[in-house]
This record gives sequence, C-alpha cells and structure tokens, in this order.
Amino acid sequence: MTDHTPLSQSPETPTIDRLLSIMARLRDPQSGCPWDVKQSFATIAPYTIEEAYEVADAIEQGDMQALKDELGDLLLQVVFHARMAEEDGHFSFADVAEAISDKMVSRHPHVFGDHRADTPDEVKVTWEDQKARERAAKAAARGNGETASALDGVTAALPALLRAEKLQKRAARVGFDWPTVAPVFEKIEEEVGEIREVIDEGGDPDKLEDEVGDLLFAAVNLSRHLGVDPEAALRRSNAKFERRFRGVEAKLHDKGQKPENQSLEALEDLWQAVKQTSASG
Repeated sequence: MTDHTPLSQSPETPTIDRLLSIMARLRDPQSGCPWDVKQSFATIAPYTIEEAYEVADAIEQGDMQALKDELGDLLLQVVFHARMAEEDGHFSFADVAEAISDKMVSRHPHVFGDHRADTPDEVKVTWEDQKARERAAKAAARGNGETASALDGVTAALPALLRAEKLQKRAARVGFDWPTVAPVFEKIEEEVGEIREVIDEGGDPDKLEDEVGDLLFAAVNLSRHLGVDPEAALRRSNAKFERRFRGVEAKLHDKGQKPENQSLEALEDLWQAVKQTSASG
C-alpha cells in the first residue's frame, strides 16, 4: 500500500520526520517522482559533493541565508542516500544518526568520560589516538592479515590537492616528514629540474604527468610546512586570476575590442594595469 503520510508541517510532526516522509514519497515506485525513483548511490554522489562545496562557498561569502539553504540541500543528500540504503535493507537514517552519535561520544572522552584535555591541541591528540584505534580495529575485523596503516581512511574520492595534504599529515604523524622547510624548497627545485629533463628528452606525456604530479605534491608539502591551507590558497589565487582577467576583458570591452584579437604583449600590459589598479585600490 502506498504511504500517503501528510507532508505538511504540524506540531505533532518533527521536522526531520517530515523530511524523511517527503523522501519516502519521492522514492515510491508507484506514486513517487520518476527522476528520484531512478537514482542510485552513484548518480547522487556528484550532487552530494557539489552541495558540500556550495556550503563552503556560502561560508566563504559570509552569507548566512545561503548557508541555511545550502545546509538543507546537503542534509537532503544524506536523507537521499539513507533512504536508498534502507530500501536495499542496509541501514536507515536512524542508523546513520546513531553511528555518528556513538562516534562523537567515543572520540570525546574528555567531555563524555573522565579523560582530561584542556586545550585544542590536547583534544586533537585524543581525537587522532581514537581514530588510530578505530583504524586498527577495522584492519583486524577484515581478517585478511593486513595491518593498519597510518594512511587508512584517507579516501581516494577526495580532491587531489586535499588528499595530498591529508596523506602528508598522516605520514608526518609517524615521523615521515622533513623537520624544516629548507628541504621542501630543494625538493621543489628538484622536481622542476626533472620536468625540464623530460621536456628536453622529447616530452613523453606519461612522464610529464608523473613529474608535474610530483611538483604539485611538493608544493602542497610546502604549503603544509608554512601553515597555509593549500586548497584555500589556490581558491584565493583562482579568484584573483578571475577578477584580474575580467578586468582585462572590461577594459577591452570599453574600447569595443576582444581579447582574442590582441597580442600577448598587449594583454600583458592590460593585465599589469589591472593588477596595479587592484593593488592601489
């Protein structure tokens, strides 16, 4: 029988229950939305990632109304995945909420237990120790003889820049890291030299990809040693490039001209003019 639970909000219907009921109706094979019914974990995953980025953008813009809206969109993604999992008999939204609640209690013994952690740094140590124990328990549960790795849990689906930073931080926790920033600069110079060597040898595409990847990985390492978030730094540079390039386009538009009809030297002159304007104003 099709569930026709009322979807309007009432004092007797908790807000999250209403959202869960809406998703159940949308996924109903007989009376639901054809688009929603057709979806799978794989097809919804890109939307989940997109919504997370939109949450981050709202925070960066300082737009609280947008943040409220985007958090709702992100919550919908969790509800969507949980509903599909429940339909397949794996777990429900309640199971998801219970699991994260248990994890938060386990990872905060200084709040919910008798462990002491009086500073953020002490809390971080406690958190990482608990995560390490969890990784070891998961490795043991797999029962295939594999030992837990410090790199366990760094998902391959992360953006490459973010994943590089996380891998490096995990390795650094067990001592695999340079003690100062000087060797990192040397590594960057080494990687640039290796790229030039590949180019001089004919520019094999696979080798170039490999060496450019090493250079980017080394640049992330530099960011980490300098205490700079590489993702935030690159977003900032992207925004700066976009702002300046649009400024170049605007100057050309005022003259009735287009970038593609200009020489590189002319474009560079306009770029420097925009750069000076933005620096002074």
